[in-house]
Amino acid sequence: MTRLARPTLRFLGAAGTVTGSRYLVEAGHRRILVDCGLFQGFKTLRDRNRKPFPVRPSMIDTVLLTHAHLDHSGYLPALIRAGFNGRVLCTEATRELCGLILPDSGHLQEEEARYAARKGYSKHRNPTPLYTLRDAEAALTRLDAFAFGRRIDLGDGIAVTFIPAGHLLGAAQIRLEIGETIVHFSGDLGHDPDPLMRAPEPFSGADVLVCESTYGNRSHSPTDPEAELAPVLKRVFSRGGTVLIPAFAVGRAQGLMLHIARLMARQEIPQVPVYLNSPMSIDATDIYHRHHDEHHVSREDCIAMFQIAQRVNSVEDSKELNTRRGPMIIVSASGMLTGGRILHHLASFGGDRRNAILLSGFQAGGTRGAALMDGVRRLRMFGREFPIEAEVVQLHTFSGHADADEILRWMGAGPAPRMTYLTHGEPTASDTLRGRVAHELGRSVRVPDHLETVHLDRPR
Repeated sequence: MTRLARPTLRFLGAAGTVTGSRYLVEAGHRRILVDCGLFQGFKTLRDRNRKPFPVRPSMIDTVLLTHAHLDHSGYLPALIRAGFNGRVLCTEATRELCGLILPDSGHLQEEEARYAARKGYSKHRNPTPLYTLRDAEAALTRLDAFAFGRRIDLGDGIAVTFIPAGHLLGAAQIRLEIGETIVHFSGDLGHDPDPLMRAPEPFSGADVLVCESTYGNRSHSPTDPEAELAPVLKRVFSRGGTVLIPAFAVGRAQGLMLHIARLMARQEIPQVPVYLNSPMSIDATDIYHRHHDEHHVSREDCIAMFQIAQRVNSVEDSKELNTRRGPMIIVSASGMLTGGRILHHLASFGGDRRNAILLSGFQAGGTRGAALMDGVRRLRMFGREFPIEAEVVQLHTFSGHADADEILRWMGAGPAPRMTYLTHGEPTASDTLRGRVAHELGRSVRVPDHLETVHLDRPR
């Protein structure tokens, strides 16, 4: 086995926060970036996206993506534009989903920059997007897809294997072999049971483990998702209201439509119009049809999920939807209300107390979704304040992430690493899980600092 100079791991993101997943592994003369995500939420975090990358992008050899969500893949177009010219490795479904998510991100950034310039509410005289649609499309040409379980030789004694993580189509744990040292990145672990995805493959052991901690201080409700959803929908429809569901276009939107379709089929909720106002969600639903081996939804349910909603493609149709009133469901991205068409719906429907806003997933600090959870009744959008009189409901059974108990069970399936690093969580969540890993599993565990560098091999 090739012996390499002391390999290191540097936490360039997702340390002390739940977004911006970026881990730099340096071994010998090789630099490998695991995930290339956007920082989201608080402005101090979002500002990191605009700062020069901590290492010269041209010096990075390879990028490995755990999955397609923006906080794991969304910085890739900017990295490539800044000089990265290596390979980007991922699974096949991740490549397909990035084909939707990255261009949509580039388009939205261009659109928001133009709107800010036109309305004059940006502090910059000429606001510019972080990257453009063209940048995103160029990034897609760099993605090379590989099957789960295949050991991929990266050269110089380094190899990588993608292992199913649940959570999302294509989502992977990453097992990185660096000479005699094995580093395991959990990626985002899926919730078990999940209405769509199969459970993550158990942890099989490693020298160093880097594990997410999004729900490190919480346990998911055992309530059936449909039992939680049905009373809320019936209550709102009985008063003539509209239900807005901000949902991540890939994953959450499909799960919600599946449950709504089942409830309507059993006549447990009224047959009201359902609108899926997210072209990306529509295309992602097609991808679920092509990857039945990764989820456990029957083909019949998949078709029902696909057919339950009227698709809203054009901007004109989206605007027309805002003129309607009465019982209906509008599902639209983004899930944390950070941008997208859902903001226009929120501006139109949020001021009516007959309506309801259903938050269906994790809301990172600093986002509008988190503000609504905290009881804020005015939201700033499009450069001005909008009153929120609609009922706000936090759904507790729709998470795509493993909770603390599930993470501990997943870890406990394999032998103890020399060190476990907890990332991708808010400080309270990460530290709570740290305590449980130390006391319940008896393992060495730390929460790393942003930009901290650690050695991966045994001390000499």
